[in-house]
Amino acid sequence: MPKNAYINKSKFTATANALPGSLPKGMAAKIITTPPRGDLRQRFVNYLTLKQLARRTVESYTGWIYQLAKFHHRSPDLLGNEEIQAWLLHLIHKPYSASSLNLAINAIRSFHGGMLGLEVESLLQGIKRPRRSVQPPAVFSPEEVERLVTVGTAGDPLARAFLMTVYGCGLRLSEAIHVQVSDIDSARHQLRVSAPKGGRQRLVPLSDNLLKELRQWYKVHRPKQWLFAPGPDEEPINRSTGQNLYYRARRRAGLQNKNGIHSLRHSFATHFLENGVEITVVQQLLGHASISTTARYLHVREQRLGQIRSPLGLLRTES
Repeated sequence: MPKNAYINKSKFTATANALPGSLPKGMAAKIITTPPRGDLRQRFVNYLTLKQLARRTVESYTGWIYQLAKFHHRSPDLLGNEEIQAWLLHLIHKPYSASSLNLAINAIRSFHGGMLGLEVESLLQGIKRPRRSVQPPAVFSPEEVERLVTVGTAGDPLARAFLMTVYGCGLRLSEAIHVQVSDIDSARHQLRVSAPKGGRQRLVPLSDNLLKELRQWYKVHRPKQWLFAPGPDEEPINRSTGQNLYYRARRRAGLQNKNGIHSLRHSFATHFLENGVEITVVQQLLGHASISTTARYLHVREQRLGQIRSPLGLLRTES
């Protein structure tokens, strides 16, 4: 397609400034005569929002539909099953990860099958859903977490308070950056997770040392609404800032790569289970709807494996 023809990402609308003769046969009329669809993307956002999908899911689905429109150089509501199938084959051959392909399929089902009411199930049901490879989550040892929040955050009170909260309460990044001052119940040593994934608010315990740290943070910075904000009247730190606090602390602590900040949540769950806390309790603390999600933490750390003795070694086998 010519460089001066483009897809408007904010509107899903195909447009072109090129002369009709410079486009592939049959495409010019379709693009140039396409009526404005400035509200198409917003209609889709509204549709997903009414379904109460998470903000990141809404962003992901709209992003995939934009990619579909860009691939065919046409507004996505004009595309039929053959065009959708061609695009999905393109994604498979790239290749994209299993989770990305599943998101793309879900986006098609929501946009074409849900919002537009078109028949796409016969197409989508014929596509084998790729399975995600299941690997044990990367976790820190308790000693590594201790080094992260001491050596790694030395001289940085925001990083110290923030990362202690992420690990100490088992929070997702989005939950941690949206902690409000009113969420803290000092008398009961509890934190209310008020911005959870899926809208299921929950209570998590606050340890004495974390409560002490948060009190010190509040005493110095006096936040009014958001606990982790640059200033008293400012919005909370964003996701990028939260990740950077973690990466800088991990680098300063000299710790090996354990992936992103979500490793602290993985570690929270794993350490609880290793200490004998019931899996149903951990499920509730993590805010999982299904216990099968929590069960992925029933792995054994390599360090812990080295401490375990075979039951045969506990027996007296001398003849």
